Amino acid sequence: MDLFQKAITVKLSHKDKYLVAEDDQESVSLDRDGSSKNSMWSVQFFETERYLRLKSCHGKYLTASDARKVVQSIPKKLDSSTQWEPIRDGFSARFRTPNGNFLRPIGGLPPWRNSVTHDVPEREGMQERVLWDVEVVEATPKTPPSLSSPSPNICRESTLITSFPIGRTPPTLEPKATKFTTVKHRFMGFTRGETKFDRV
Repeated sequence: MDLFQKAITVKLSHKDKYLVAEDDQESVSLDRDGSSKNSMWSVQFFETERYLRLKSCHGKYLTASDARKVVQSIPKKLDSSTQWEPIRDGFSARFRTPNGNFLRPIGGLPPWRNSVTHDVPEREGMQERVLWDVEVVEATPKTPPSLSSPSPNICRESTLITSFPIGRTPPTLEPKATKFTTVKHRFMGFTRGETKFDRV
């Protein structure tokens, strides 16, 4: 189920053929054209998150009918026929009904070619025939980080800027006192005063 955890819309394909909802709003088939809206299915979850429903672009659900045929429908009561349990296999999945049948693409001869059924793969190697590639078209965005929470980098920078322990005042350098003295020199009968700076 984690493959669909944030999915809103998905596409399902098997050997490059997409599961599409026909415009008659009833049939379901396979088509190599996966660019149309008919190949997109909206994902609806249950509270238990074990099963999901797939809704077509026509607003109808992917339904496992009593005749083993898969169709689009809106049952009067949404029962187990519209429920599918995805069983993940890498980036692919198998879709199982509550009765144990699997969503199966048919690639045989007409009139069954490109049709979709639901049954149990009994023979060896049949498990691959019910495996669907899942492409998430639209997903819920990730929750953005809170603006009030500080960035870890900012916290690390602030500790580097602080050179002294919190609560202590860094020492200051007091300027030394300067003593001014005047030295008198006599030259040719004149007296000239010079100021001399002495460090105390």
